[in-house]
Amino acid sequence: MKRITLLLTALLCAVMAVAQHRYEVFPTKNTADIPYRIPAIAALEDGTLVCVADYRFSRQDIGVVKDGRIDLHLRRSEDNGRTWGDIFTLVEGKGKDSPDFMNVSFGDPCIVADRESGRLMVMSCAGNVAYVKGQRDLHQCIARFYSDDGGKTWSEPEDIAESIYSQFDGGKNGPARAMFIASGKVLQSRYVRVGKYYRLYCAVLQTVNSGAWMNFVLYSDDFGQSWKVLGGVDTAPIMQGADEAKLEELPGGRLLISSRTNNEGRNFNIFTFSNERRAEGSWGVMAHSSKHNRGVYSDRNACNGELLLVPVVRKSDDRKMYLLMQSLPLGPYRSHVGIYYKGLATAQDIATPQCIAENWEGYFVVTNQTSAYSTMTLQSDNSIGFLFEECELYDRRGGGYSIVYDNFTVEEITDGRYTYLAQPKRKLWKSYKVKK
Repeated sequence: MKRITLLLTALLCAVMAVAQHRYEVFPTKNTADIPYRIPAIAALEDGTLVCVADYRFSRQDIGVVKDGRIDLHLRRSEDNGRTWGDIFTLVEGKGKDSPDFMNVSFGDPCIVADRESGRLMVMSCAGNVAYVKGQRDLHQCIARFYSDDGGKTWSEPEDIAESIYSQFDGGKNGPARAMFIASGKVLQSRYVRVGKYYRLYCAVLQTVNSGAWMNFVLYSDDFGQSWKVLGGVDTAPIMQGADEAKLEELPGGRLLISSRTNNEGRNFNIFTFSNERRAEGSWGVMAHSSKHNRGVYSDRNACNGELLLVPVVRKSDDRKMYLLMQSLPLGPYRSHVGIYYKGLATAQDIATPQCIAENWEGYFVVTNQTSAYSTMTLQSDNSIGFLFEECELYDRRGGGYSIVYDNFTVEEITDGRYTYLAQPKRKLWKSYKVKK
């Protein structure tokens, strides 16, 4: 009897360790409140979670309101989302009182935590001009911040835009008129390390000289101190119909981009490396994912979401493999944020962008409410930390959402089809590698 009691206690503790902890990290209670938008989350190995979001005095995107102030707010948990510290300001926009262009407003943050040192980096848009009105000589800044104490304190913002824009000046698409660093998550490679850090990847939306919108991918081998264009400035993974995009590293090391589209789904493409260390290789052919190919489907909305890949065991046959997830509002319109998922059992499942785009297995509904942007990360307790916008305020004094945190096990997301694989062997990853 004692053994049974101890076993039940151990099982209960295991369940509680990854129990859901839904919490309004950044609440917008009513239309009189200054509203929040644009969630970003990072997880450290010690169980710390760091969440960042826009605090929009202007109630609009950067530059839509002249001299409109936007701050970045931050909140931390040191126990995988069970409890949360106070909200504090990462950086304050100065609005009409700003001494310069950059410090008017800061918005659309993306974040990454270095897996070894725990060092954090945030990048955001900044300035006083709307993305859609950007020109080569007047565009949004790209602000960069660092923290070396788990997100408690941060460096002053540095504008790194010119170091990136200048790389496109001699390209066949002409100078970049505007550039948007995708909100939510900066991707850190699991395997590509050059020098002190594992490589970073960041998706950008760019208005090229002709006015067309394209996606490009930047990479950094020095934790964001400098950035280069993956595949070169003349070839974009999403050449038409581009919008905000996210990235994930596929099993075997290739890079997947998923771009928001007005065509009720996502656009996917894959970069295949010929030399990983030198970041050489080429992009494939873009594939659209939606209802037509049993892909990810967003009913009458275009919205940012997140990609996440985790190792799993398929319960039906105990096969060790990978699970790819894509979050987005299921709809109708911006509502019912959820997580699509599909198992990746063999190299053939990721052979082409079309293979990724089609035949997703199912989806998990996170909320039944009006909801929009979302992001997610793998926490140190092996659950999926999920941060999303919920319950938009629609009247003239609205302009935002509450930013809500929750976490889920792989079993919950997949209705028991898969369970998380805590210690996958490297040979599993290598089995998906494309033969050169």
